Amino acid sequence: MSHGVQVRVWGDMALFSRPEMKVERCSYDVMTPSAARGILEAIYWHPGMRWVIDRIYVRKPIQFTSIRRNEVKNKVLSSNVLDVMNGGDKPLYISSKKDIVQRASILLREVDYVIEAHFDMTEKATESDNPGKFKDIIMRRLRRGECYHMPYFGCREFPAHFELYEGGEVHTEYVGEIKDLGYMFYDFDYSKPGEIEPMFFRAVLRNGILDLRDCEVIK
Repeated sequence: MSHGVQVRVWGDMALFSRPEMKVERCSYDVMTPSAARGILEAIYWHPGMRWVIDRIYVRKPIQFTSIRRNEVKNKVLSSNVLDVMNGGDKPLYISSKKDIVQRASILLREVDYVIEAHFDMTEKATESDNPGKFKDIIMRRLRRGECYHMPYFGCREFPAHFELYEGGEVHTEYVGEIKDLGYMFYDFDYSKPGEIEPMFFRAVLRNGILDLRDCEVIK
């Protein structure tokens, strides 16, 4: 039995933020592997398995748009919460006048992808866990449109609609083209819990497909 699956995801807007943009947010050209993993984990997650993204197919032209959004520049400090728990009198709210600022964001619009992925078993799998069991659950949830929470494209205000892709060959927008997208965020390395590191890879879109199976990942 194959442990792979193809999931179509689409939406009106997406924001896969580049980490080098500190204030004004700017999106990558296509979905990042970590964003794709997050969408699949919103549909089904279990400690006994781990999602691995193989390919991302770009089904629509890459289009950008710019908007301005209200964002919060501060947050309630944990030290304030602890102080209040101990009888202190610290503010536990965010003032819209003082803490909300307007910032520009460069987004993707009218996105449509197919995520091709598989899962590996982890050391946390129990005796009753097996690949066939997980595959059946995943397929059932995809066909029913079930998820733990609404998947999103980078930010929660940009929901991602999803369905099981059963259309055979995936047709992309950039057939016959090679687009070098430069270095892109891949995912975080959680192998050392106390030293979580970001990982990057050289993203090349060939025939509208971001192939992640043999990409070189650097830290």
